[in-house]
Parts: sequence; structure tokens; C-alpha cells
Amino acid sequence: MITLYGLRNCDRCRAARRHLDRAGIAYTYHDLRDDGVSEDLVRDWIGRIGTDRLVNRRSTTWRGLSEQERRAVDGSDVVAVLVSAPTLVKRPVIDLGETCLVGFDDRIRTELAHLLNDGT
Repeated sequence: MITLYGLRNCDRCRAARRHLDRAGIAYTYHDLRDDGVSEDLVRDWIGRIGTDRLVNRRSTTWRGLSEQERRAVDGSDVVAVLVSAPTLVKRPVIDLGETCLVGFDDRIRTELAHLLNDGT
């Protein structure tokens, strides 16, 4: 089962949801702001995709962080920061179980199609 983690008002998240819906691909949607994220989930993502791909350093949330908070994201407190501010997560995160994809552009569409072996 695919889980798509995102934000309701995020353009890329909406595009990913439309793509999955049109292709008839079943998925569960998890809103990062409304539903939050657990420490275990953030640790899992970091282990699979790394902090650099997971943290959105272009976001409004990032720009609103203090220097101390930004250092925490780059240090050992990254899990706590992402749990308390899940809008710092790049999105969408498309969790396919063994693989996680981050973002939604042509490259991700192609990779998703390849992983699902359905040519969408």
C-alpha cells in the first residue's frame, strides 16, 4: 500500500494525488499538518532517504526558524524538530514500503511508474 504524506494546500501534493487518482492507484493520504508525524516515522525516513532530501530548506517554515533551530535540524535534534514542525518535510513523501520518493516532478513520475510496473 502506498502512503502519500503531504499538505492539503501544496501544489505538488495535489498533483501527486491527481496523478494517483487518474491512474487508479490506491493510496492512503496523510496530512502532515493535521495528522503530524511520529519520531519513529521520521527516523525511518532519515534512514531511507537522508536528512538532505527530507528537510525543505526553501519553505516558509525554514525561513521562520532561528539560527539555533536551523542548527538543530542539521544536528542530532533533527527528529524532534521535524516532529514539532512537520511542514519542514519536503513533500510529498510517497512511501511505497521499501522505497520512499520525495517531491513530484517528471523524474518522480517516471520512477513511480517504474516501481509500480504499470507504465502510468
